Amino acid sequence: MKRMGILESITSYPPLNLQPNEQQTIKVFKQSSPSVVNIDTFRGSAVLPNVEVPLGTGSGFVWDDFGHVVTNFHVIRQANPDSIAVTVIQPDGERVTVKGTIVGVDEDKDIAVLKLPLLDPNRRSYNWAPISRPHGSFSPNGAENVIPRLPLCVGQTAVAIGNPYGLDHSLSVGVVSGLNREVRAPTGRPIEGVIQTDAAINPGNSGGVLLDSSGRLIGMNTAIYSTSGGSSGIGFAIPFDTLAYSVPNVIRSGRVVRPILGISYLETNRAALLGITRGVLVLDVPGGSPCEEAGLRGTKKRGDGGVSLGDIIVSFDGNRIDREADLFKYMESHKVGDAVTLGVRRVVEEVEEVRKGRV
Repeated sequence: MKRMGILESITSYPPLNLQPNEQQTIKVFKQSSPSVVNIDTFRGSAVLPNVEVPLGTGSGFVWDDFGHVVTNFHVIRQANPDSIAVTVIQPDGERVTVKGTIVGVDEDKDIAVLKLPLLDPNRRSYNWAPISRPHGSFSPNGAENVIPRLPLCVGQTAVAIGNPYGLDHSLSVGVVSGLNREVRAPTGRPIEGVIQTDAAINPGNSGGVLLDSSGRLIGMNTAIYSTSGGSSGIGFAIPFDTLAYSVPNVIRSGRVVRPILGISYLETNRAALLGITRGVLVLDVPGGSPCEEAGLRGTKKRGDGGVSLGDIIVSFDGNRIDREADLFKYMESHKVGDAVTLGVRRVVEEVEEVRKGRV
C-alpha cells in the first residue's frame, strides 16, 4: 500500500461541497476585492513641527479606468490634503500604496473623490480595477445617462466589503433591511433615500462598497447606528443613484452646486418644543436676499424679552412641507436661479400667505 505524505494527503481531499449561494458570494468577493481600496489619512502634529501623525483609516473604491476613487467626505475631512495614502490591490494580487489627490467633495452627500496617479517612475503604469456598476462606465467628463432610480427590494442580498478596524478587505453578508432611510451629512443636511442593511458595518468600513448578489454596486457604506460604536445590525449606505449624480459632477468641476433659500431655520425637533408640529420655522432672513424681497419674516426678540416667531414654511411649489428634510428634497429638483412658490403661515396673523422667491 502506498503511504502518502502529509501534504499529499491534504491536497488529495475532494474540494469543499459549497452550496450555489456560497459559490456566488465567493465569486463576488474575488471579483470585487481589487476595486476596494484602503485609505490612511494623516495630519500635522500639534507638538512636533513638520511631523505628521496618523489620523484614521477608511475604505474607498475605484470608480473608473482613470484612477478616480470614491469615499466618504468624513473619511478625509480632517486630513492633510497632501497626506492621503491609498492602498490598492492590482489584478495580479500585488499591493501598491500611492498618494491620493483630492479632486473635490460633495459635503451635503458625504461624498469625496480622489485621483490616483496613472504613471509612476518605478513602473510603466498601474492597472486599476473599477467596481462593477449597474449602468456601465462613465466617460472621462462624467457624462452619462443613467436610470433615475435603481430598483432595490427589502430582503435582497447585500454584500459589504471594506476595511473595518484596519482589517483590509473584510466581507460581510446580509440583506437590504430597509429603503428610503435618512442620515445626516457632515454639514447637517439630510441625505435622502439611504439604504439600510444588516450586513456588518464597523468603523473603517466607511467608503466601502455595498453590492448586490451579482457584484454590482448598489451603495457606499457610510454609517452605523450603534450605542457601542460597533456593528449592531443597522448599517447605512448612500445609494447608487446619489453617487451617479454627485460623482460625475465632482469629477467635472470639483463640487456639486445645489440651490438654497438663503435663510436660517429651526430644526424640526426643536421647533416641536415651541408647539410647531408642521412646517419649517424661519429664524433669519438676510437683508437683500430674494426671500427678504419676497417678504418672508424671521424670528425676532421683542422688547419685553419675549420672541416673535417668524414665518413657518408649510409648502414648496404646492408640495406639503412637514420638516426641513422635505424642504431640501424639493429644492434639489431645482437649479440655482429658479423661481419657486413658498406657502407660509404667519403666526401672528394665523393665516397662510403665499410668497414668491428664488432659490
